[in-house]
Amino acid sequence: MLENREDELTTVRVQDPRVQNEGSWNSYVDYKIFLHTNSKAFTAKTSCVRRRYREFVLRRQLQKNAGLVPVPELPGKSTFFVGSTDEFIEKRRQGLQQFLEKVVQNVVLLSDSRLHLFLQSQLSVPEIEACVQGQGSQTVTEAILHYAMSNCGWVQEEESRPALLPGGDLHGSCAGLGSPQGPSCLETFPHWSDFGMDDTHSDSPDEPAEPLGGRREVQ
Repeated sequence: MLENREDELTTVRVQDPRVQNEGSWNSYVDYKIFLHTNSKAFTAKTSCVRRRYREFVLRRQLQKNAGLVPVPELPGKSTFFVGSTDEFIEKRRQGLQQFLEKVVQNVVLLSDSRLHLFLQSQLSVPEIEACVQGQGSQTVTEAILHYAMSNCGWVQEEESRPALLPGGDLHGSCAGLGSPQGPSCLETFPHWSDFGMDDTHSDSPDEPAEPLGGRREVQ
């Protein structure tokens, strides 16, 4: 649990890694990112999205906009792994959580609308950039609220439901907004190749990968 300002608390968790398109050539692992806060900086007080490692390419834009303010590092790049797949995925999950924990504590980074769309909507990285540049069909706030109202941002798993905020107030992105049986944050989102950003050759959000040499890739 992270304290941004006095009496303002933000919890961000990276959890529930899942293999998508398992058994196919374009399988990958994505992670649930759960956020719960009473900070005025966030539009939705509870949200849940799923992101894959490559979408953290957003870090580059955050660094560009932050100027001299350093952006935390992402977990190490890896074209292939040696050893247990589960161990690698867990290590990456921990690294991504540490990255986000540090990011949401940084006032400069927290002021970037890209970060909010990344954490509180299921827009792809190209769609996030278009929204921030005013080229999308919605404003940043509208995109976040639309996702929250659609019931997609609500955490349906019982063990992941947020605790009450100080004062007994429970703010959820979908609290009281329709049935908990609505769409979950497990919904799929467009593949990078749909936006001219083919990600089938690199495990890193920053650099192209070397050939796998026949070893299985963890995405």
